[in-house]
Amino acid sequence: MSIKIFIYDDNDQRRESLKALLALSDDLKVVGEAVNCVHVIAEMDAFYPDVVLMDINMPEVDGIEGLKKIKLKYPEIKVLIQTAFDDSEKIFTCIKNGASGYILKNEKPQRILQAIDEVYQGGAAMNPAIAQKVLDFFIPKEIKNPLSIKENEVLALLSEGMSYKMVADHMGISYATVNTYTKRIYEKLHICSLGEAIAYYYKNLKT
Repeated sequence: MSIKIFIYDDNDQRRESLKALLALSDDLKVVGEAVNCVHVIAEMDAFYPDVVLMDINMPEVDGIEGLKKIKLKYPEIKVLIQTAFDDSEKIFTCIKNGASGYILKNEKPQRILQAIDEVYQGGAAMNPAIAQKVLDFFIPKEIKNPLSIKENEVLALLSEGMSYKMVADHMGISYATVNTYTKRIYEKLHICSLGEAIAYYYKNLKT
């Protein structure tokens, strides 16, 4: 049984190349093509493909809107996004809207065929560079500490429950100096209360 494929791409030469490539495999069958997603639902109704090869940048109705419409009515249809651009924002928009995979147009022909099979089988095809971007997105970003050494020390002691006076005694500085450091901490962290400062410390600075 062949995997039915619908191609969306506004580049005529690209569509012809894809059709020629897919025709080399007995397991793949192109059931339709279009230059944009203006009639995407009517096309899904008529052809009901297993996998959609979706270009992102197309006139009138682009691939992202097409993806949204397909997944809303036919969540079971696999949509493999392909684009010439390694664009992080569009990658995440597509993934959030149900894309099954994301490959670049300059992939080797064998990789395109492999990606189609992967998404058809329920996997998530992804170019390695794009996969790394996805991983980076979910890795907590390292927070650059905007505080000076003294400010950091004051905040650490306040976070342990010490009063301004206790901090002053512990550090051998005046109460007024502790107050000055605290005001600077508020300004640098863009906050306005000790509670917020302590929460920030435990979330981002405490090691």
